[in-house]
Amino acid sequence: MAASASSVVARRVLSAASHGSHEGGAKTWKVLSFVLALPGVAVCMVNAYMKMQAHSHDPPEFVPYPHLCIRTKPWPWGDGNHSLFHNSHTNALPTGYEGSHH
Repeated sequence: MAASASSVVARRVLSAASHGSHEGGAKTWKVLSFVLALPGVAVCMVNAYMKMQAHSHDPPEFVPYPHLCIRTKPWPWGDGNHSLFHNSHTNALPTGYEGSHH
């Protein structure tokens, strides 16, 4: 029984040693998360906000290019002219933007 007791003790010592060596890596990643990742996200948010403020909210001028207005058959939903994820501010219909009187 002495041999099995010593092997159990040896396994516990090795197990404790391996867990201790990984704890430093977890601490490193935690520090990196707070020092690099969170400020990086904050800088990206500020950049997106500043670009949004400088962006013109008017749609670009509508040019009726024939290759952009091809409708061989209507869409199977709605009035058949609007795509499934249609956005009236950014997606033009074959006749132009909705609500614009240009």
